[in-house]
Amino acid sequence: MDRYDVLVVGGGVAGLSAATFTARAGLDTVVVDDGNSILKRNAHLENVPGFPGGVNSRLFCEMQREQARRNGCSFVDGRVTALRRLDDEGFGATVENEDGTSRERYGTYVVAASWSDTSYLDSLGVDLRTAGSKTYIGDDGLGRTNVEGLYAAGRLTERYHQAVVAAGHGAQTAITLVHDSETPFYNDWVTPEGYFTDRGREVPPGCEEIDDDERRRREAESRETIQAFFAESHPDPQRTHPSLVDDE
Repeated sequence: MDRYDVLVVGGGVAGLSAATFTARAGLDTVVVDDGNSILKRNAHLENVPGFPGGVNSRLFCEMQREQARRNGCSFVDGRVTALRRLDDEGFGATVENEDGTSRERYGTYVVAASWSDTSYLDSLGVDLRTAGSKTYIGDDGLGRTNVEGLYAAGRLTERYHQAVVAAGHGAQTAITLVHDSETPFYNDWVTPEGYFTDRGREVPPGCEEIDDDERRRREAESRETIQAFFAESHPDPQRTHPSLVDDE
C-alpha cells in the first residue's frame, strides 16, 4: 500500500522517534530512509540516557529503527526528491529508490526530519531560513510549519545538535500531529493494572494497563532483545564526514 496517515522523511533519531509515537497512537506510518543519518558519523555515542557506558552509534540507529518497526512502522529505503500538495488532502511524495527508479507515496501528514536536505520542499512555500551553508525549517515551537499538514522535527528545525534533543523533539512533533489529527490521545503510558480502573476511571486513549504477569513477560522480552543487539560488535565500519571520503 502506498498511502499512509503519516509519511516521515528521514530515518535519523528525530524521524524515528516521531514515527514511533505516531505509530503507537494508531496512525499508519511509513519512514522513508536513505540510511545516511548524521549520527552514524559518531565514533561512540556517550550522552544518551540509558547507556551508562555509551553505545555504538550505528547500533543505536538500528535499535531505534527496530523499536519503530515493532510499534507498527513501515519502511521505504530511498530518498524523497519532491513533495506536493494533493487536490483532495495530504501530500504526494516522489521517492527515488536505491536502484534509481522512482515511485509515488502518499501521506495525509508529513514529518520532515531530513537533515540537511530541504530541496524536496521547494514547491510548497515552506518557511525556510538559510544560515551559512545550512537551511532550516521554521516551526511554531511544537513542530508545526506554515504549511498545514506538514510538520518538522530535529536538527532541521535548528534544534541543538544532540541525539537526545532530536529524539525529544521528534516525540514532541509527533504528539502535536496526533492531537491535530483529532486521534483520541491522552498519553503514551503503560501503567500497572488498576492504576486508572481501581480509581473508577476508564483507561485514557493512548494508555494501557497491564497485570504483573504481562509486565514480567515484557521485561523478559526487553532483556532478550537488548542482549541480542549487544551480543557481538557491530559490523559496520566507522563513517566519516562526506568531505573526507575519497572520490575514487
